[in-house]
Amino acid sequence: MSPSSLAPPVLVADQESLGQLVRALASCPIVAVDTESNSLHAYRERVCLIQFSIPDADYIVDPIRLTELGGLAPFFANPAQQKVFHAAEYDLVCLRRDYRFEFANIFDTMSAARTLGWPQVGLAGILALHFGVTMNKKYQRADWKRRPLTPEQLDYARLDTHYLAALREKQLQALTAAGCWPEAHEEFERLARLRGGVENPGPAPAAFWRVKGARDLPPAQAAVLQMLFAYREQQAERTDCPPFKIMGEATLMELARRAPRHAADLAAVPGMTPDQIRRHAEGVLRAIEQGLGAPAPSVPTEDRESDEVQDRYDRLHTWRKNRAKARGVESDVILPRTALWDLARRSPRSHVELAQIADFGAWRRETYGAEILALLSRGR
Repeated sequence: MSPSSLAPPVLVADQESLGQLVRALASCPIVAVDTESNSLHAYRERVCLIQFSIPDADYIVDPIRLTELGGLAPFFANPAQQKVFHAAEYDLVCLRRDYRFEFANIFDTMSAARTLGWPQVGLAGILALHFGVTMNKKYQRADWKRRPLTPEQLDYARLDTHYLAALREKQLQALTAAGCWPEAHEEFERLARLRGGVENPGPAPAAFWRVKGARDLPPAQAAVLQMLFAYREQQAERTDCPPFKIMGEATLMELARRAPRHAADLAAVPGMTPDQIRRHAEGVLRAIEQGLGAPAPSVPTEDRESDEVQDRYDRLHTWRKNRAKARGVESDVILPRTALWDLARRSPRSHVELAQIADFGAWRRETYGAEILALLSRGR
């Protein structure tokens, strides 16, 4: 069935229709799910749409118009119902952050594609290859908080879930045939346990040090950058837009280096447009003045791993790379980076100790445990 022949999605924008959706989901053992957020258009992103697809309908929940979504919590936490996502990690973190949902029984079609070593792992590429469906990329960077939503936006959002159950069936068969289902299932369980930030706070006071080149500035210029960075954050929060839309980091660095004292001098600063000067001249000059009179900030120290830990990590990294190359998958399919560092720091000596390693589940311990213990023992 081509996208143009699909029935329109059902928009869920009030409590009555949400109740109808919850009842419809309750009878479905497999449900496709996706979200749309507004990270490119807001200071603090939020979930702006939640899409669901079941065999006979596609639903789009509007969290902007619905203030209470607690009725969906039992569905997401129900281990008897499988929730099919594509690239689940971001969706799960956002849903948990905004609504405190808990998750059980996840199937991630991107993760499955990576486990299988498919050359295409993005949804658009997979749908084109396996279903002959072409997705319109026009709305990839849309501001999903803006209302009203157009029919074209709703149709775009629905395609993110409409084919996922059918894709899951193809992948489940392929995973089973390849003997990869236990590995994929372990990764799905890890995703369900993911914990992102439950809040969406602004940056820490020392966040300005993450600006490219900040650590190379002389102390006095670093103090100016700190104040300029704080000003940009205040304006971004006030206008509810991403900081990069207020002023780019390269512009902040130029302002910190040059420290102009008068509005007329701002036009010579690369990146300072006439509109930015009109909007921000007063605030920028005030921030520079404050920075020039502030004490120099201390450069944060970076924790450095011991030579022994770094050596173990390097050997594990090489082992993982070779394993992945032989199998035709990306390295982190074999073992996530978090597990490599945990192994390098703890240097386990037994399978019992391996069980304490982060993101190193039963399948990975059984499959790779002996090799890893032998590899680590050679460095002692």
